[in-house]
Amino acid sequence: MASERSRVLSGIQPSAGSFHLGNYLGAVRQWVSLQESYDTYYMLADLHAITVAQDPEALRTNTRLSAAQILAAGVDPERSVLFAQSHVPEHAELAWVMNCLTGFGEASRMTQFKDKAAKQGAEGTTVGLFTYPVLQVADILLYQPQQVPVGEDQRQHVELTRDLAERFNARYGETFVVPEAYILKETAKIYDLQEPTAKMSKSAASPKGLVNLMDEPKATAKKIRSAVTDTGSEIRFDRENKPGVSNLLNIYANLTGLTVQALEEKYQGKLYGALKTDLADVVVDFVTPFRDRTREYLDDPATLDKILAAGAEKAREVASPTLTAAYDKVGFLRPAR
Repeated sequence: MASERSRVLSGIQPSAGSFHLGNYLGAVRQWVSLQESYDTYYMLADLHAITVAQDPEALRTNTRLSAAQILAAGVDPERSVLFAQSHVPEHAELAWVMNCLTGFGEASRMTQFKDKAAKQGAEGTTVGLFTYPVLQVADILLYQPQQVPVGEDQRQHVELTRDLAERFNARYGETFVVPEAYILKETAKIYDLQEPTAKMSKSAASPKGLVNLMDEPKATAKKIRSAVTDTGSEIRFDRENKPGVSNLLNIYANLTGLTVQALEEKYQGKLYGALKTDLADVVVDFVTPFRDRTREYLDDPATLDKILAAGAEKAREVASPTLTAAYDKVGFLRPAR
């Protein structure tokens, strides 16, 4: 990869099995386009995944499944570095250094931690969940990226990364690049089919609202046709007053490249059923080859593991010197050779 290109890092937890449409349109699709212009590092965040209890075999299976789906989406292992976080021990090692620079109050104010802790209660909240934003800081800083592609809800984590990079640099001397957030397009935010005011998520109240890319195409089409719409019959984009129809138009536009305005004109005078029937076909036309490509990778686990091993080796070529520099600055004694 061309060294003069800016570097970006992003990751996804492999804890949920099948990606859903929100994962793809909100993040993974952008990963594919970013590799055209940047040196791209994409991480399967399995260390982050165990901040909640995981079945070990399921985690291994889902890690391979996540890798296969990323490759099926179009991430090219010859142009991008794809790796499992646990294969690069520098992540956990730098995280300890960053933990020792992070204030308790600073970590307590992280919005996602507060939200998750409130749901789980004190007894169900681990120290790992409390400190995972600091591990995320280490994930980023190891690769000295200029930009971090995130959704708006992750901006606070990039701000923590910037704060800790600046704090380390001020205390120990210039060591880390202070990265910028690369906020992914708002138009790619996909909502639950049954609760179109809530973001599409694995934690959805009903599985009917979630479009899993590895589901049977017929089941996916049924979910689209059963999607909640709104009062009235006019097909127009109005997030506040017509969240259901707006969500369907957004999905349609993102999968086809058509503008929302063009779709409004196409369905002028038509009923919701026409939109949902056509969108079901569009989604099936997308998920069918995606599932087929994913299964091809899963049917050859040895090759999949080789891709991840090669990615980890490339990742360590960058991460290891970064960690060594940080350790030197902190004052750790280098081991004798």
